[in-house]
Amino acid sequence: MDRILVVDDTPDNLALIEIILEDEGYELILVSSGAEALAEVDRLPPDLILLDIMMPEMNGYEVTRRVRQNSKLPYIPILLLTAHQTSDVVEGLESGADDFVRKPVDVDELAARVRSLLRLKHSIDEREQLALQRQDFIAHLTHDLRTPLVAADKMLKLFQQEAFCPISPDMHQAISAMIRSNYHLMQIVDTLLEVQCYEAGAKTLTFIPCNLREIVEEVVQELKHLAEGKGLTLTIEPSTQPESTPVKVLGDYLELRRMLTNLVGNAIKFTEEGSIEIGITAPPPGDRIVLIVRDTGAGLSPQELERMFQRFHKGTHQQSGSGLGLHLVSRIVQAHKGTIKVDSQPNCGSAFTIYLPAY
Repeated sequence: MDRILVVDDTPDNLALIEIILEDEGYELILVSSGAEALAEVDRLPPDLILLDIMMPEMNGYEVTRRVRQNSKLPYIPILLLTAHQTSDVVEGLESGADDFVRKPVDVDELAARVRSLLRLKHSIDEREQLALQRQDFIAHLTHDLRTPLVAADKMLKLFQQEAFCPISPDMHQAISAMIRSNYHLMQIVDTLLEVQCYEAGAKTLTFIPCNLREIVEEVVQELKHLAEGKGLTLTIEPSTQPESTPVKVLGDYLELRRMLTNLVGNAIKFTEEGSIEIGITAPPPGDRIVLIVRDTGAGLSPQELERMFQRFHKGTHQQSGSGLGLHLVSRIVQAHKGTIKVDSQPNCGSAFTIYLPAY
């Protein structure tokens, strides 16, 4: 049964609305002030709020604003009761209301607008439920996938070490290829799990002062062999400041490292010749740190630039992966109250610039 909260400081109006809606099978909660309405919403959120604008102490606009500002509440449609003035309607909609009914109330119009907003409420609730089910499915799927992949990795390495029996050079090569493929699958699963945690609001970050320059140096050292294997140079751009000068941000060390590893790894993957350079600028105190990853790779078209941070968006390059890496990068940047932008043209390389608050 749908619960409708009716708010009006005039008892006759409450009685009239009750008469109009009682035959529709709704559960009606009648209150006479904005304060009572907010208390009822906190106690048990209704499926719809039918709200008079002109009330003493707290008018309908303020009630609407407070409901919309409460991020813990589910979506609740708000239907305003208003006079004929256009300004009432405009201010009400700007406050966050969904629809309005003019006084004197028309019985059929009120009933129709209530049904319409309840249909919207049910549709949104169903969509959110499906989203939660999808997130739960992905969480279980990634966990179930990772377990056998880890076991396979350990077993393949034992074969490679000839723990069970001697193997031929050809078998060594085949097992090495299997280990690389298995590692790639584990990376995809781990990225999917991380994205799911961010999407579900379940990601826990530990913010500590981090020296971004040290993170850059660690990532370069880790990925340098991949770049050299393709004949590329991976370097850190010279800084105007001494290398011993820390470039500090308040962030989660592991997530910042993951963010930079994804960006540099992508640059190596999509660059066939030339170089990848990482630049870092330490600003004056209180300003933003600028981190840039430049490559001389294939570049991106304007159409790809518009969608590149979307989840599961795969580029047109033949080596494009799952479409999750850059989406995860954007979520990490957002979690650190930063911004990211991309400058790129086809066949002219790309430059990813991240702005983070300095510590």
